[in-house]
Amino acid sequence: MLTQEVKRHPHAFFARLRQQKPLFFVDNFFGTGAWIATDYADVTAILKDPRFIKDLQKTTEMKGNQEISGETAARLKKFAWRRDMLTTDPPDHTRLRHLVSKVFTPRMIEQLRSRIQQITDELLDAVKDQGHMDLVADFAFPLPITVISEMLGIPVADRQQFRTWTQALINMEESKNDEAYGGAMEAFIAYIKNLLAEKRLHPGEDLVSGLIQAEESGDKLNETELISMIFLLIVAGHETTVNLIGNGMLALFEYPEQMNLLRNDPSLLPSAVEELLRYTSPVTLSSPRLASEDILIHDQLIHKGEMVFVVLVSANSDPQQFTDPELLDITRQENQHVAFGKGIHFCLGAPLARLEGQVAFGALLQRFPDLRMNCEPEQLRWTPTFSLRSLNSLPVAF
Repeated sequence: MLTQEVKRHPHAFFARLRQQKPLFFVDNFFGTGAWIATDYADVTAILKDPRFIKDLQKTTEMKGNQEISGETAARLKKFAWRRDMLTTDPPDHTRLRHLVSKVFTPRMIEQLRSRIQQITDELLDAVKDQGHMDLVADFAFPLPITVISEMLGIPVADRQQFRTWTQALINMEESKNDEAYGGAMEAFIAYIKNLLAEKRLHPGEDLVSGLIQAEESGDKLNETELISMIFLLIVAGHETTVNLIGNGMLALFEYPEQMNLLRNDPSLLPSAVEELLRYTSPVTLSSPRLASEDILIHDQLIHKGEMVFVVLVSANSDPQQFTDPELLDITRQENQHVAFGKGIHFCLGAPLARLEGQVAFGALLQRFPDLRMNCEPEQLRWTPTFSLRSLNSLPVAF
């Protein structure tokens, strides 16, 4: 799953897995045994099943008398410290999600359209005269990090540092270099603590100030929850959208007739973004879940305490759900993809990612009618991480 070939062409690899065994057990995955689900029906069922829980602090309790190895404990420690929407179950999850959900409604996000368009235009103005750019570094990254930073009230000067930290954390998520991972995480958390201290002294109209005020209004948002929530919003608020824009443009380069269709008919932008989410799956693998009891799926018994991952990119290319899933079709109508997940953990930022994608692709195609790749496809490199499908760079000319 980490090879350049699978990152480049995931559909063929996961088609073989689905045919061989759509739900299978791996002895050593993230330092522990884990189930991997690859077909659409199983993936959606697991994502919506409340018996699969997200709170990894319950691992020891779920395992009962089974011994947890030192390596597994070290791996779990990387995830289990967090107490945010992605790592908790009801009722904590319900309370945490409620605190920020009103900011991410489609109506509230639509009010950001003019600002997102302005940021987009400024980024493209900055490169238009040079005739080329790295689409990832010069556009796909700065657009969403600027938007989420403004929502959170984070100073402009600090934003590039987030890219360094999040890339280090994502790249080392599966690494055994725990010291380097810990260093990046400690620096990130220290920054958030300083940010909280500053916002307590000088609150504003931003989301961080709002979360602090919620905490102080008796909403029981403790310090760990506050730090975890801001960490999640920073990372999820930009990293996945970077991949949507980068991977999406690469897909359009590979399907020039689709790119021309979209350029000539901007009304297709909403359906195009949905198809690019399905086809490129910016998030490859879900975060882990635990079976809270013995659960039978098909003829496979998932024991209480065992870890389960679902492969979103595989579910999104399952021919049992999608007609000709290996083809990009921006006019596709039946498109119940799982790029944002399903169930109670459905991505809160989905309206924001959709809007950023629509503005970004629309502006790129209209501003640069001769937009093209500025390297050979085989020169592109993908980040070797399980969770995301991320291009290191995408050189383009126009």
